[in-house]
Amino acid sequence: MTDIAFSPSKPSFSPLRLQTRSYSWQAAAVVLGTLFLALLSQIEVPMVPVPVTMQTFAVTLIGALYGWRLGAITIAAWLVEGAVGFPVLSGGAAGIQHFAGPTGGYLFAFPLVGALVGWLAERGWNGSRVLLAFAAMVLGNLACLVLGTAWLAATIGLEQAITFGFLPFLIGGLLKSALGAATLKLFSGKADPAATAS
Repeated sequence: MTDIAFSPSKPSFSPLRLQTRSYSWQAAAVVLGTLFLALLSQIEVPMVPVPVTMQTFAVTLIGALYGWRLGAITIAAWLVEGAVGFPVLSGGAAGIQHFAGPTGGYLFAFPLVGALVGWLAERGWNGSRVLLAFAAMVLGNLACLVLGTAWLAATIGLEQAITFGFLPFLIGGLLKSALGAATLKLFSGKADPAATAS
C-alpha cells in the first residue's frame, strides 16, 4: 500500500514528461491545451442556469497529463482568453461577464480542479492505476461542482443551487471521470517504463 501514499518525491508518472521539456515545448503545450479546452467547450447541452459541457473532462485530463503546475497555468490561460473576448468558453461564449454570472464559480474552480487532479496523478493516481485515476477524476469533478454550486447559491439560494447546479451533473461527472481514466490508461501504455517505476 506504500506505493499509493502521497509522496513529496518527483512525479511517479508523467506520460508527456513536460516538466523535462524546454520552455518552448511547455509554451506550445499551453497553447495546445487551451485549444483542446476551447474545442471541448463547444460540446454543450443547454440548461438553465448552467449548461452541460465537456469542459470538466478537458480540465481534469489536462491536469493529469500536464501535472499540477502546468495544468493550472494552461487552464488559467484559457480563462484569460475567454475573459478578453476570444470565443473559447461554453458554446463559443466570451467576455468578462461570464465570470460574474451563474457559471462564474465553475470557471474559477477549473484551475484548482486541474491542479488537484494533476497533483494526485503525480503521486500515482494515474493511468497506471486506473481505479485511482478514476477516483482522482471523480474528486476533480466533485470539487468543481461544490465550488460552482457555492457560487450559484449566493445568487439563487442553496436549495435551488443544489437542484439546478449540482444534482443534474453528478451522472455526467461519473461518466466523464470514467472516460478520463480510460484515456489516461491509454497514455500509460505509451509511458517510459522507467517513469512508472516506484
